[in-house]
Amino acid sequence: MYSREDLIKYPYFEQLLQNKDISNVIDSLTGLVSRSYIIGFIHNLIDNKIPFTLAMVDLDNFKFINDTQGHKVGDGVLSGFASDIKAYLGDFGLAGRYGGDEFLIINFRDLDYDSVWSFYSKLYADNNVLRKNIVLETCEPFITGTIGSATYPKDATDYDTLFELIDKTLYRGKTKGRNCYIIYVESKHKDIQIKALARRGLSAIFNDISIRFDAGKTLMDKLESIQSIMCDDLRVSSLYYLGDDNVVKKVGSDETFGIIEDLDKVVVNNIYSTNEILEFKDKAPSLYQYCTNREIFSIVIVRVGLTDCTCGYLMCGDPRSRRIWQDDEEAIMYFVARTMGGYIAINDETL
Repeated sequence: MYSREDLIKYPYFEQLLQNKDISNVIDSLTGLVSRSYIIGFIHNLIDNKIPFTLAMVDLDNFKFINDTQGHKVGDGVLSGFASDIKAYLGDFGLAGRYGGDEFLIINFRDLDYDSVWSFYSKLYADNNVLRKNIVLETCEPFITGTIGSATYPKDATDYDTLFELIDKTLYRGKTKGRNCYIIYVESKHKDIQIKALARRGLSAIFNDISIRFDAGKTLMDKLESIQSIMCDDLRVSSLYYLGDDNVVKKVGSDETFGIIEDLDKVVVNNIYSTNEILEFKDKAPSLYQYCTNREIFSIVIVRVGLTDCTCGYLMCGDPRSRRIWQDDEEAIMYFVARTMGGYIAINDETL
């Protein structure tokens, strides 16, 4: 928890705490600066032309933790993250709770791209703040977060524009699969429209997939015809399949990427996804070796077939991405696999 001594070194809080008790300024659960005062502080910094880098952190899938493990665990996650980010920032920044599972980080030290990148890279590494287990009394939930970031005055010279850039980068991080940080770069992000990044509804996606699938003459024609839809809506670069020979083949090309012989060891309930490949190192060594060789950290695999008959597998996993697979993304993969399974059952055609 921030103390009065932590805050009064900043003129804004020094003046504020002359008339207010510290308990009115600090968020009672996390011990960070509460929303209205962290925003007031940002306005004050801009008014006084003090450079800083601002980030918004959104903890990934926090609602799932609350829903499955209870609000006490959820509160423990928020408190644990707050303690870690305060310690990580040290004397060169300040953190506040923006609301719910969203936090603001003000960094006075790192202002150029390379140093900001290093700051976030280390934040995610070595069990520092994110991609780590929060040790609680009854469990140790693994937490990740998505960060959007921009720097004043390099990227924006007023409050509204600065937050607009952070919204863009944060949303971009979410569409890339979460569990990542996006630093604003004008050439990359200037023309991004948040509305354009929004996902289509599942019904529209399923309808487009069905129309294209039905138009294909062979199973491979059908799979190749829906590839672009799946890559666009799953936001991946490639889609892969494995048939009876266990060879990893890239949809839409003649490329092959080795053999995986143990997918059945991890895909026991039709679909499997993870962003921690160590969890199947012993259970599926050939899959683990495939992912390790290609620097794949997050993967989703779905079984193609009906009932107990397995005809093959579909797989997504872009290199060097630590995304968290969402329910709608898994639903798209599952819908395609079941559609393929139904076609194979009727036509006796395999991959």
